Amino acid sequence: MIGEELIQLVTPEGERVSNPQYESTLSGEAIFGMYRDMVIIRRLDTESTSLQRQGQLALWAPVQGQEAAQIGAGRALEPIDFTFPTYREHGIAWCRGVPPEDMLRLFRATSNGGWDPQKYRHSVPAIVLGNQVLNAVGYAMGVQRDGAEEAVMTFFGDGASSQGDVLEAFVWASSFNTPIVFFCQNNQWGISTPMSIQSKIPLYHRAHGFGFPGVRVDGNDVLAVYEVTKHALDQARVGGGPTLIEAYTYRLGAHTTSDDPTRYRIDAEVEVWKHRDPIERVKSLLVREYKVKAAKFDEVAAEADVIALKLRDDVLAMDRPDPITMFDHAYAAPHPLIEEGRREMIELGVSGGH
Repeated sequence: MIGEELIQLVTPEGERVSNPQYESTLSGEAIFGMYRDMVIIRRLDTESTSLQRQGQLALWAPVQGQEAAQIGAGRALEPIDFTFPTYREHGIAWCRGVPPEDMLRLFRATSNGGWDPQKYRHSVPAIVLGNQVLNAVGYAMGVQRDGAEEAVMTFFGDGASSQGDVLEAFVWASSFNTPIVFFCQNNQWGISTPMSIQSKIPLYHRAHGFGFPGVRVDGNDVLAVYEVTKHALDQARVGGGPTLIEAYTYRLGAHTTSDDPTRYRIDAEVEVWKHRDPIERVKSLLVREYKVKAAKFDEVAAEADVIALKLRDDVLAMDRPDPITMFDHAYAAPHPLIEEGRREMIELGVSGGH
């Protein structure tokens, strides 16, 4: 199913692949920077999973196996661009400068979002499948009408690609030629539903039916993801309209910490994809082509440990909010039913509000 359709610049063994459409423009230093990003994100991911297992987070959505898709796409963005994520885009949030502790505030149940979207040009996570995609197109239409020179990128999974919001977003984006990149991380499992049930054709082919280009990239190849995404974003900024990128990758872990993938996946499939590990791929390239020494990789691993342990301390130090604050931003203006609920909670003594 991968075959000739897949844009790839580095093989799983770390060897370069030439592609007539896309040339790698990254320096060795930039590639090493992406390696660092991926190692840190994986370490933060494992720490967050541990925190959830220890009862410190309500839920966590692991990202292991999808680091190249997110870091490659995230580093292709310009500061002016705006992004709309799901609940799994920890790598994108990292690239946008969101502090790691803020990524976990939603999962710690201390915030309804976690950060200021305008400050980081990165919207807060969307839990409702596909909702962020339609929101992103609306934002892109606003960008278009303002005459701004920015692009919008939104992220969703293969499971969400079957949602009505996503398909409606495709219609609006195509009809108005909006400056948006749709980035689908096809990790091949919509929770327990395999991709073979959701679509009889590769997902990127769907774009053609809506009148805009689609491309499939090896989502475990950070160089290819970067170049494909950069090209699509550049096109969007100059009036080229929408593009659908299907990053063909694999979720090595569970859908969320409430999921048990052993109930619907076979171990042999997971083992095949472990040998396509995106971090080991770029590490092999750095050793082979840029002669990076083991000590440099060890430094990154040690740095990732420090960041992860700081994250743990920051999470444990988070104060739980007063329940009364749930009423603060339900509507832009006071609403009688909201105020009634606030009064009842105070009367019940559940809250310290007054």
